[in-house]
Amino acid sequence: MTDIRRTPRPDLSVDQRLALRTAATRLAAEFDGTYGAETIERFLHSSYDQFATDGRIPHYLPLLAERFARQRLHALARVEGHHRDGRPVVLFLCTHNAGRSQMALGFLAHLAGERAVAWSGGSEPGIEINPAAVAAMAERGIDISEEFPKPWTDEVVRAADVVVTMGCGDACPVFPGTRYENWDLADPAGLGVDDVRPIRDEIERRVRRLLDELNVPTR
Repeated sequence: MTDIRRTPRPDLSVDQRLALRTAATRLAAEFDGTYGAETIERFLHSSYDQFATDGRIPHYLPLLAERFARQRLHALARVEGHHRDGRPVVLFLCTHNAGRSQMALGFLAHLAGERAVAWSGGSEPGIEINPAAVAAMAERGIDISEEFPKPWTDEVVRAADVVVTMGCGDACPVFPGTRYENWDLADPAGLGVDDVRPIRDEIERRVRRLLDELNVPTR
């Protein structure tokens, strides 16, 4: 197997360096034949840098970096034509990637199952998912508690068949040839569960309509 280690970063603890090396090994096996060690390391460490400056618990940073790097590599593989499975990719974008876009992702993943791919991102990612959004989705039997706020990257946007924006305004990226929709929805930030429910229900209605337009059967 290719040695994917690189010069240790001085700002990382021994445990963090070990966790990143382990993550790189897993990603190298997963993308074997598609991307080499250098590309995987670049995506993994740049993903780590995305989360390292916002006060997240250091113990979880390598795991978040691995999950985000995996999504970015899958997106890059789609953009470069290495992976074509016919499933539509829908990207939900909002400001903090903590409420609206996460609920939309949860509904699409739940309703479409393996028949579509759902991603999300934010222009100014928060630290955690809105607890009221998590609770409101749990009432529908959908668990979004393991999701995490993340930024978007060019390859993720370019890989999407549909980009749904929710309040990120001029910060939302635009690429020619991609279908865009803007959903004008209230921001659930700071709201309790009672006030989040109507937003949740409107998101579900719009996700169902979008899946119908994409000819994706729903559960």
